[in-house]
Amino acid sequence: MASGATKSAAFLLFIINIALYFIILVIASWAVNHAIHRSYETASLLSIPAHIFPIYFPMGNMATGPLVIFSLISSMVGIVTSLSGLYNMLQLNVPNLHTAAASSVTALSLTLLAMGLACKEINVGWTDANLRTLEVVTIIVSGTQLLCTGAIYGGVQDIHAPSTA
Repeated sequence: MASGATKSAAFLLFIINIALYFIILVIASWAVNHAIHRSYETASLLSIPAHIFPIYFPMGNMATGPLVIFSLISSMVGIVTSLSGLYNMLQLNVPNLHTAAASSVTALSLTLLAMGLACKEINVGWTDANLRTLEVVTIIVSGTQLLCTGAIYGGVQDIHAPSTA
């Protein structure tokens, strides 16, 4: 990157995203583990449609299941994207920056999907403290991932500007 400011901003955002995605991974893993342990005793008393699914989330509301599953997926993709993005940013050449940009857009799209489900769960109603933490961190990480994607694309433009002129 021609300007060091874009590189340092993206580097800092990658570090922040790794920490936030790890927090999401821990909370979503706890929620899945809790649901697996409690689903047999809770779902056996329910009617047929809810009894069919292998995991029943006894906490939260009906948006909890998709939120937890998509948060788990987006956190794993986000951690891998941030780690590979750190490596690609340190290489500082055009193909590596394009790789970091493409993977960052993938992580951003999955994170925005999880953020939409978090907003829906907030809109539907009451959740406990752990799920509220998952919702808040998911919304925060979607903003930082958006900033990180913008910083990477700014770095790509800085690299391309001298080579095309």
